Amino acid sequence: MKVIISVAGHELEAELFDTALGREVAGILPISGNASPWGDELYFSMPISPEVEKPQVDMEVGDLAYWPPANAFCIFYGPTPASTGEKPRIASEGEVFGRIIGDATILKGNRGGKVEVRAT
Repeated sequence: MKVIISVAGHELEAELFDTALGREVAGILPISGNASPWGDELYFSMPISPEVEKPQVDMEVGDLAYWPPANAFCIFYGPTPASTGEKPRIASEGEVFGRIIGDATILKGNRGGKVEVRAT
């Protein structure tokens, strides 16, 4: 499923994967929240708390992931404080459910604020 993520004056196209988690996130759209930064990651709470089926900590630039401790929708666009190199790393195990289509690094320097995610 294609979605639009509006954040900091940018509209980013993204896709939600056809997985149990991707479908669950799609089912709550549109959603919005006040995102907090963590390095080159933005995250905000979602009104779901699904089980993580494919846990991982290493992410890619552009990944959209669920982080269970905060029921968070995470957007990765560079290294985080947990990273050991240039790739993003989530604080603790989460699950990727989608990906930004295009250049997620345009969010570099973003310090949080309102994020909206809607279907196209």
